[in-house]
Amino acid sequence: MMRAVARLAFLVALLCATGSAFAATTDAPAPRQSLAVKVETVAQGLANPWGLQFLPDGRMLVTERVGRMRIIDRDGGLSEPLEGVPEVVRGGQGGLLDVALAPDFASSRRIYFSYSEPREGNKNGTSVARATLAVGSKGGRLDGVETIFRQKPDYASAMHFGSRLAFARDGTLFVTLGERSSAPEEAQNPASHFGKVVHINADGSIPASNPRLPGWAGEVWSIGHRNPQSAAIHPETGKLWIVEHGARGGDEINIPQAGKNYGWPVISYGRHYSGARIGVGTHKQGMEQPVYYWDPSIAPSGMAFYTGDLAPAWKGNLFVGALAGRHLARLVLDGEEVVAEERLLANFGERIRDVRQGPDGALYVLTDSSNGRVLRLLPQ
Repeated sequence: MMRAVARLAFLVALLCATGSAFAATTDAPAPRQSLAVKVETVAQGLANPWGLQFLPDGRMLVTERVGRMRIIDRDGGLSEPLEGVPEVVRGGQGGLLDVALAPDFASSRRIYFSYSEPREGNKNGTSVARATLAVGSKGGRLDGVETIFRQKPDYASAMHFGSRLAFARDGTLFVTLGERSSAPEEAQNPASHFGKVVHINADGSIPASNPRLPGWAGEVWSIGHRNPQSAAIHPETGKLWIVEHGARGGDEINIPQAGKNYGWPVISYGRHYSGARIGVGTHKQGMEQPVYYWDPSIAPSGMAFYTGDLAPAWKGNLFVGALAGRHLARLVLDGEEVVAEERLLANFGERIRDVRQGPDGALYVLTDSSNGRVLRLLPQ
């Protein structure tokens, strides 16, 4: 009790000393060192951009939720939409979602992307496809599109598709999947793909390292997730980190381990939108605790570990985009503990959908609007 009181007193003192509002909404104080940031608009005119990847030549590949994929050249020009993108379910949170380059992209030209796929009976689900990227002078196309994974069961909802893609060091692929909002109990059903992290090989087959527990679908890596829209591989440990949406409060950072249960909707640090308590509270035996959580929610989407030399003060930090929070969260880590948080871009008032480190060492973020932008963040 005395330790908790002392910690609260420290946070209050820090809040008064720095004028920061962060300690009132999170458990981590503001960092001791912060940088003035210069923000440049690299490109604009994107329709609700969702995923961003840098190509080896410095151009960017970006998805638009309406079902388009484009190339952004080094001067910020937008290509015509690429041909060959499959049909997507538009509306709500559905559409063309994340995109990732194959680990051997330089030789294979293969990309992977996730999307909300229309299914029979007006149902849908998150799917992952791969294709070969062919780029021309004005645009390009996707050749040999092959769907390698389909979330099951099919479901009629426009909500909580997930979904981020993250390639592990061994070339296998992690996919984050939402619990489709109106079926939260399915997050605890290991036979379904709702509210899960799944782990597949690059061709969609099941890796030998998967849990393969009784009653678990072969692809399932971990269960009990709500709607994870952020995923990245830690550059030093090689572990998968994700961030998932809570309800009213309770956005969580987790480091999913094979065969573990992360609690939704049995435990949570948030509440239902009605204000009612979720499940049994914040703890239950056999269910994992988050690394960090936000209350109130920031609505996280997109994340990246910073490894560049352009901003030494950011090295090793985790950056998370915030939709409802309309900022970019900078999290200072000590191992697997968040020890400080800073909120960047709060004065821009933009929903941040994705964040990536560029080849120049700057951070690049996508703003989620009908006139979405790519912003470049540089330390001053």
